[in-house]
Amino acid sequence: MKLNDIQSTTGSRKGRKRLGCGIATGHGKTGGRGHKGQKSRSGGKIMRGFEGGQMPLIRRVPKRGFTPLSRNEFQIVNVGQLEKLEAGSKVDAATLFEAGIVRNAVDPIKLLAKGEISKKISLTVAAASASAKAKLEAAGGSLSVTEAE
Repeated sequence: MKLNDIQSTTGSRKGRKRLGCGIATGHGKTGGRGHKGQKSRSGGKIMRGFEGGQMPLIRRVPKRGFTPLSRNEFQIVNVGQLEKLEAGSKVDAATLFEAGIVRNAVDPIKLLAKGEISKKISLTVAAASASAKAKLEAAGGSLSVTEAE
């Protein structure tokens, strides 16, 4: 048996619906679109969220809050996560990315104080909480903060 000899089982594949080929086909005249109305017209597409002229849901519900365009989205790193890094190492965004602690080496990183650290690490991040800085320095490490874009 070869690939070009293989045939599908009879009746397993249905032919496509041939529209507008006369009354005898069963899909003539209106071509399966029904009578009149927006959907029966050529180009009669209905945009997403359209509710037939009723005020759409997205416009009915109250709008709350504010999303600033210049928001800084930080990647969060906790002090406890730094425990798996080598003692005495210099750590930056690229090192944290290679260790699998952050998603990427581009977005700014913020250090938070959850967890404990016992290793001396020299860390460079975009931002840090005061308690995280205190924990890192108590372990003998150092922290330098660079400005996030």
